[in-house]
Amino acid sequence: MFAEKIFAIAHYADQVVLIILIIMSVLSVGMIFERFMALKRISEESSRIRLRIKLALQTNSLQDFEDLAKDPSSIEGRAANQSMKHIKESGLNGFEEVFNTFILIEKPDLEKYLAVLATIASNAPFIGLLGTVLGIMKAFNDLAQATDAGQQTVMAGISVALVATAAGLFVAIPAGIFYNYFTRKVKGIMGSLESVKELGLAYGKKKGL
Repeated sequence: MFAEKIFAIAHYADQVVLIILIIMSVLSVGMIFERFMALKRISEESSRIRLRIKLALQTNSLQDFEDLAKDPSSIEGRAANQSMKHIKESGLNGFEEVFNTFILIEKPDLEKYLAVLATIASNAPFIGLLGTVLGIMKAFNDLAQATDAGQQTVMAGISVALVATAAGLFVAIPAGIFYNYFTRKVKGIMGSLESVKELGLAYGKKKGL
């Protein structure tokens, strides 16, 4: 009785799995495009500012921290601006805590959709495999019920069932690749913010705060 219900589900569930994978694919492509455009702009700014900070530290030109604080277009500039306000009001007392709080506030925006991409990358192959198993069950069940069905009927059913596995991999691979790519981009931006913090500390110490 239970087995009959499973086979009944299999007759429709394999198609449902494909629909789910198509929806996941569309969502994945949309999130990849959105993150690519957003992080590309932020990452380019971060690379430029990281070089600027490196040069400032090498030449001991700590006054650049004030100039950076006047640049609200970049995440580093906003961090420097908030840090500059704290330094003027309280010196270096609590500076790192304030800066780390700023990072914690900004980080979720940088990592937007990354958890979803990771979930798609890790689960899409299993969903595709489920569709394949259900499709194979359906093919053999059809063979058992149709006495005039031959080997070609089974092979055709299995080949259709394998489409679900291929679809699962097709969805998972790009999601996994771009998840890793975006994660590296976010780490680079976090590294740039850390360099801003070091420049701010050096600036505050030079001012004797």
